[in-house]
Amino acid sequence: MKAQIAANNKGIAGLEALVQKYGRQTVSSYMDHVRANAALAIRNSLLDLEDGQATGTMDDGSKIEVSIRIKKGNRTAVIDFSGTSAQTKNNLNTPLAVTRAAVLYVFRTLTRANIPLNDGCMEPLELIIPNDSMLNPAEPAAVVAGNVETSQIIVDTLYRALNILAASQGTMNNFTFGDNEKQYYETICGGSGAGRSFAGTDAIQTHMTNSRLTDPEILESRFSVLLEEFSIRKNSGGTGKFKGGDGTVRRLRFLKPMSASILSNRRKIKPPGLNGGNDGECGANQIVRASGKIEELGSTATIQVECGDVIEIKTPGGGGYGRN
Repeated sequence: MKAQIAANNKGIAGLEALVQKYGRQTVSSYMDHVRANAALAIRNSLLDLEDGQATGTMDDGSKIEVSIRIKKGNRTAVIDFSGTSAQTKNNLNTPLAVTRAAVLYVFRTLTRANIPLNDGCMEPLELIIPNDSMLNPAEPAAVVAGNVETSQIIVDTLYRALNILAASQGTMNNFTFGDNEKQYYETICGGSGAGRSFAGTDAIQTHMTNSRLTDPEILESRFSVLLEEFSIRKNSGGTGKFKGGDGTVRRLRFLKPMSASILSNRRKIKPPGLNGGNDGECGANQIVRASGKIEELGSTATIQVECGDVIEIKTPGGGGYGRN
């Protein structure tokens, strides 16, 4: 919260400096221009798109339904999430703001114009999101995984509905560990989906992740862990005319007892291919005890690790595009 307050104060200072330099009217006019220009860019991109619908399924069985209707006459679109699962008792519910941000992200990536991120992008887009659904839940629904996990499935489903891109890994693979003294949080890259004219990318942070991994040297110097493997998971991307990107394999050995948690998705449901392309491989989580015993972990799990235990996380590959 302190960081958020500091960021807002920085923004206030920057805006006040702009007004002082150029005047309130000029700054206000340019703000209107930035929004109008973004809306125009989105409207122009809609002319290249067609109607479509798709379903995204979470590992817990929840479904995200979306249909997209392009109105080329007035260059607007209706994005309708009717049919999406009701809000859940787990924490996969997504606040309305996050659902809206996922839609904005997708349509902004489809513009050819180099526009700054702003709410003008949403002006040509009408959203229909049912109340009390997992994409628009009511209090006191838990929402912690909605931002990091469900948002990824929203994005994948939108791209598939637009027939643009096969599903990417569809998860951030949130991995945390620590004890009373130190705690650590990372997201782990995987495969991106293939598109109409290109293959997916191996071992990359996709879509809503917006984060990078800590360098191994820093990780091992600050925490009692050993990074034994971080490699590309060969052949985990879906095949097709254009192949999906491969996921990764990440193995961490613990050098002291700690608590560890994994929050992930697509451990049961494969990242779908598109237009005849094959699905990417599911991810997998497991712990290899110091004794050699292997314990499979689900999409979400919290466990106690002892000295010598290894946690292995295999991230999903991206879906393929088109038939070979």
